[in-house]
Amino acid sequence: MQFSNFQEFIEMGGYAFNVWSVYGMFLIFLTVNLYGPLRKNRLIIRDLKRRYALNAQAPATSSDFDSQSSPGSETIEEERA
Repeated sequence: MQFSNFQEFIEMGGYAFNVWSVYGMFLIFLTVNLYGPLRKNRLIIRDLKRRYALNAQAPATSSDFDSQSSPGSETIEEERA
């Protein structure tokens, strides 16, 4: 289909509402599908950074756990001796 001027292009042969609404819905769909995952990715990274910062601030309990013997280990060691 050829158009003799820009006004005919905009009118789309009398189907302007249908044609331009489909283009509009496509642009909305494209925007949501591009922006949504980027936003989700930023939220995940922000959450991981927050968790990492909280873990770095927490006292290291693993070294305390290593220096202490677990309950019941005395009896096992006594039986071996």
